[in-house]
Formats: sequence, structure tokens, C-alpha cells
Amino acid sequence: MLKEYLKKIAATTSQGDAREESYYRHFSNFLESFSNETGKKNIQITTLPKKTEAGNPDFRVWDGKQKIVGYIEAKKPGENLDDIEDSEQLKRYRSTFPNLILTDFYQFRLYRNGELIDTVLVARSFIAKKLQTIPPVENEEKFITLLEKFFAFSLPNVLTAKDLAVELAKRTRFLRDEVIVKELEEEEKGKGKVFGFYSAFKQYLVADLSHKDFADIYSQTITYGLFAARTRANGDFNRKIAYDLIPHTIGILRDVFSFISLGKLPLHMEVIIDDIAQVLYVADVNKILDEFYRKGKGEDPIVHFYETFLNIYDPETREKRGVYYTPEPVVKYIVRSIHDLLKTHFNLKNSSMLASGS
Repeated sequence: MLKEYLKKIAATTSQGDAREESYYRHFSNFLESFSNETGKKNIQITTLPKKTEAGNPDFRVWDGKQKIVGYIEAKKPGENLDDIEDSEQLKRYRSTFPNLILTDFYQFRLYRNGELIDTVLVARSFIAKKLQTIPPVENEEKFITLLEKFFAFSLPNVLTAKDLAVELAKRTRFLRDEVIVKELEEEEKGKGKVFGFYSAFKQYLVADLSHKDFADIYSQTITYGLFAARTRANGDFNRKIAYDLIPHTIGILRDVFSFISLGKLPLHMEVIIDDIAQVLYVADVNKILDEFYRKGKGEDPIVHFYETFLNIYDPETREKRGVYYTPEPVVKYIVRSIHDLLKTHFNLKNSSMLASGS
């Protein structure tokens, strides 16, 4: 299997004008063959389009429904992976995706939670390039071990609100900076669906809304909408299920999720949103909500989770917006006091909504 893979890689190299993408099909086919021969059923290898250095890694390995195994970033054979490892692009990937391979189709580097844990060279690229022959296989057993580690990965159950906020925050930043901002730039001429949401937000909510600010609001809306939907889910959960779990009373959120759950998303946007949904799926959400109850954070812990999330996602914005938890007894005291003032000083008898804290 590995010999056949190297034969095809070498044949593509011999053409002389091969680009990085020229090798994708051979590598994807090899991974599918490996997963089938080693009993890893229902594995799909998705090649992800990337017009710039931004966006997602080149390959997503998943089950086609819900479980994401990991990501692979590929470079042209012979590129210096030491330089790539130090690039801003790979730093973004390593900080966002916990199971990642970097490869030039001959050397493979496996990163777990941002740390390099294994490196294997399966053949010498210069033999194919300069000697125009198929390079011999090296380190086959070590390479199989590396792939086994990669395929064996699964996200851990997130046990605390802070842990969940950390995982959601880093993916939401990636969605904002590497996907939504870039999507707006791509769509502005063609007026795509994301740009349509931007125009609507600008017309009805914030007149001077910039692309960056919209990307921030939209990304947070998606993540928090998924979180709210997850708290109502029993059993499986993914972005397609989320729409049915959004309360009908929240019209704007349902509009957003009619696109996220039911629409045809750009693939690079679909990938990171699926990733966020999987983090929420494996998280013990009931335990996290119970944590808020035990800490006395009122009758709506879903709302109070936003404080935890925003503190990690963007602490400056949290400070600017004043997003801090106010104990529920204090809130009710303030509301009752205002209610009394409205009646005694302004002769407004009909303020029962305020009195109830609504």
C-alpha cells in the first residue's frame, strides 16, 4: 500500500509542473485505503478548498456525520517543514485543532494539542525529483504507528464551564478571523449569503458595522446559538439538528440557523462550525449547567455562561460591554425598587412585569 502510494507520488513529481494540489488525490486515496484495511469504517477524507493561506487545513478526516478525527495540512514535496512549522498559519492551526498532521507527502509530523509528538520520514523526496525514480520505503512501522495515533484521537469530555469556554473560544476566533472575514471579502462582489447577513445587520442593527465587527458578532451568534441548542438536545447533536432546537421566540437566531443548519454553506465555513458542534456534543452540558446552579447563578445559567465564554474569547470586549454576573437576588431587589419608584413617584400602577423581574 505504501509502495503504491510512493509510486504515484513519484510519477506526479516526474511531470515537472506538479503543484501541491496535484498530490491531493493520491494522498486521500492512500488514507482511505489505510482506514479500510485497518478496520476503521465510516471514515471520510474531505479535501478542503483554500484560495489563500487563511482558512482551514487541506484535509478533514471524519465520519461524515458528527465525529471529527483530525486535520492534515499538506505542502509541496521537498518544502522545508521546519519553516512551515514556525509560520503564522501553522501556529493558528496548532492552537485551534487538537489533532493535526503536517506533511510534504514524504515526511509526516503529528501534533497533539499544539505539541509535536511524532515525526516520521517514509521516503526521500529528492530521489523522485532529481533521480527520477521511485524512492524506497523507510520507517514503515513507525509511520503506521503515527497514523494509528492520529486515527485513535477523540475529543475528551469537557467537564467544566471554563474548559468548554476555552475550547469554544479558540474555534470561534478561528471562525471569525480565518473564515467569516475572508468570506465577506470573497463575497462582496457576488453578494453571497454571508454578505447578505452583513447587509441586513448593517441596515437594521448597526449602521456603521465593519466587516471585522460583523464577523465577530456573527461568529459569536453561531457558537452561542449552538450552545443554546445543545442544552435542549437529547442524544446526537450537530449543526443540522441545531435549527430544530432553537426556540421559535428567537427569530433572528432562527434566521441565522436556517442557513447554518439547512443551507448550503461554503465548505470551509461548514468545517469549523461542525468542529464547534462536535465540541458541544462531547461536552457534559448538563453537568456544566448544574455547576452554575450550584454556584447560585440564578434560574438561567445558559445566559450566565456567556460571561465565562466572553472572558476567554475576548476579555477586552467583556470589559467594554460590562458583561459581568449580577447575583439574582440583587437583580430582583433593583427591579422591585424601580417598580416601587414608578408607582410612588410617577403614578405608574401598571408595572407588574418589572415587579416580577421580567
